[in-house]
Amino acid sequence: MVYSMKRRFFNLKPKPRIDMPEKTIEPKRTLKPSFAYLIEKKREGGEFTNEEIRQIVDSIMNREMPDAQQAALFMAIFFQQMSAQEMADYADEMKLSGDVIELEHIHHPKVSKVSTGGVGDKTSLVLAALGAAAGVVMPGMNGKDEDFVIPTVTKLSSIPGVKVKYSIKDYENLLAKTGCAIVEQCPEIAPADDLIYTLRQSTATIPSIPLITGSILSKKLAEGCESLVVDVKWGKGSFIHDREQAKQLARTITRVARSLNRHSVALVTDINQPIGNCVGTALEIREAVALLNDEKGLEPQPRGPNGEILDPLFDLRELVLKLGMEIVRLAGVAGSTLSARQTVNKLVKDGSAFKKFREMVIAQGGKVDWIDNPDKFPKAQYVRKLPAPKRGYVHTIDAGKIARGVQVLAAGKDGKYDPAVGITEIRKVGTQVKQGEPLIMIHYNDEARMEASLQYFRDAYRLAPKRPKEEPLVVERVA
Repeated sequence: MVYSMKRRFFNLKPKPRIDMPEKTIEPKRTLKPSFAYLIEKKREGGEFTNEEIRQIVDSIMNREMPDAQQAALFMAIFFQQMSAQEMADYADEMKLSGDVIELEHIHHPKVSKVSTGGVGDKTSLVLAALGAAAGVVMPGMNGKDEDFVIPTVTKLSSIPGVKVKYSIKDYENLLAKTGCAIVEQCPEIAPADDLIYTLRQSTATIPSIPLITGSILSKKLAEGCESLVVDVKWGKGSFIHDREQAKQLARTITRVARSLNRHSVALVTDINQPIGNCVGTALEIREAVALLNDEKGLEPQPRGPNGEILDPLFDLRELVLKLGMEIVRLAGVAGSTLSARQTVNKLVKDGSAFKKFREMVIAQGGKVDWIDNPDKFPKAQYVRKLPAPKRGYVHTIDAGKIARGVQVLAAGKDGKYDPAVGITEIRKVGTQVKQGEPLIMIHYNDEARMEASLQYFRDAYRLAPKRPKEEPLVVERVA
């Protein structure tokens, strides 16, 4: 069921007054504060009332507030922050700027998973199927993301025939039928956030914790989730480069979600290097399918005698395991940590998650034989290695530069990605390499694009004579 809240943004004519025999008291007229006053109030560290936040959102939706004043307002919020109550009111008002989906007719727990970025991150593809296989409805509308990260819907679109644009009604039918869906965000969902996000991009206020919190919660609450699992990423592959800021965001999202009567768990995870063994579109689909078909399940695999990483999917495996455990626990499918771990492992090992992924692809019009036989995906005409310039250990990888390089390699003039291109066989941090050995393998179809992307890839790697200290993938859990 969909509740439309957009009516308040139209200039409706007031109903005619009915003459009464007794004296009628005129309603008290209240003067709305000026936009300049609101900007000054936040600039000086003041706290907005619910009415003032409603005025701000309404004015942006109605195109009443000039762009210059919007920019000044959000810059003031960027520096002065918002209280938990302000953020809750802000998220709620943006949610109510469009349609709100109610999934009460689907009698299963509804849990959404959202990530604040992620280079090479295929977890959303895997977790949608994994959650649905556990009996959890997984609403999955994808909105705007960081401009260098390949959206999950773009990756899914590399499967021929897959449809990602749906009406709200058809989206609800998908969830009722398969329990999961990965689609583009409907324009009727939190339209105020769409307008504000565009402004944030042009004013360098994307990393604002209050604005991120309001954006995430408004969209997820509007798309029908009851609970929320958030993967807050920090590092070079995210717009959040500071670990402590990521922790603060995780705490803020969970706290504000509680005030909006939603259960939420956030994991702070490292994205200084790409997740998994590849970055691309079809390449990442193939890797997600490989993980779903892996009889070893999601448990960490043993390392070599010198501590070297032997499993190229070790980080993807761990991330899916940890996030999957949070999903089944929030949904009430599993109680204890051990039970949650056993549940998600079993669903991968026995093929239930892969079966659900096939169902989702079929429901969205995709050619499922490409999932059954991933060799059907197109392969790039050329493959070239990025050689190590010297002997040493991989000390750091700049995931953001890797993402930029893949974007140059894959993005066409029409905005579509070449599904065949990308990078594979990523040498991870801590790996020892000899001079000339490949750091990555580059799959490409266009020589000029490959040359343009090469500098990004070269700049992404730093080698050192000693093995760096191993950093944890999951930094903190916030509930």
